[in-house]
Amino acid sequence: MLGLPSYDEDVAEYVCVALANGEWHGNVVDPDSADNPVLALAAITDAAQETVAECLWQAWPVCDQHDRGMHPRESDGQLSWWCAGRNSPCEPAHIRAAVGGLDSPEQPHRNRRREG
Repeated sequence: MLGLPSYDEDVAEYVCVALANGEWHGNVVDPDSADNPVLALAAITDAAQETVAECLWQAWPVCDQHDRGMHPRESDGQLSWWCAGRNSPCEPAHIRAAVGGLDSPEQPHRNRRREG
């Protein structure tokens, strides 16, 4: 992880997360994150997802129930991985795990092409 100063006066800095091969991307750090650990973790989490998506063209992490990419979302003061579910009452949106609390390390998910 790397913090970089911004050249934009409205943005304090960027946080970047690198892959093992040195490729990286990043996102803007919310100026209020210095006083809010959830916002700081959200910036790092977003940067990690941005790096995987842009460098590997994959979703990460993927919900093991719905085979969909998850997104960080604050829930009860904790940053968690949120899954959109299958847009049906039988498989609704849900919180999968706290960020940092997934059951096991998962490899980034490869996009699958649907045959029609």
